[in-house]
Amino acid sequence: WARVLAEDDRIVGQVQDTGIGIAQEDVPRIFEDFYRTNQAKDFERMGTGLGLSIVKAILEVYGGDIRVESELGAGSTFIFRLPLEGAAQKTVPQGDAL
Repeated sequence: WARVLAEDDRIVGQVQDTGIGIAQEDVPRIFEDFYRTNQAKDFERMGTGLGLSIVKAILEVYGGDIRVESELGAGSTFIFRLPLEGAAQKTVPQGDAL
């Protein structure tokens, strides 16, 4: 499931799954470029390990952040926050990488 709501001066979104989950020792690394957990590799051989790092980079450009709550074998909940004020005015100059 997913939900988005306004909370004080931020937009807060949550996305929850009932997938393979993430081991606690892997949590600090899941937002790194090209990082895939051993469980993710066992579950699906294909993948670049870039999805979460791209999401984090985009959120940070707009003043936001992301975190995860997860239990191995029980799924994950990703929580992201974005500021309400000024978020629509932020632009990334052409040629700049996220």
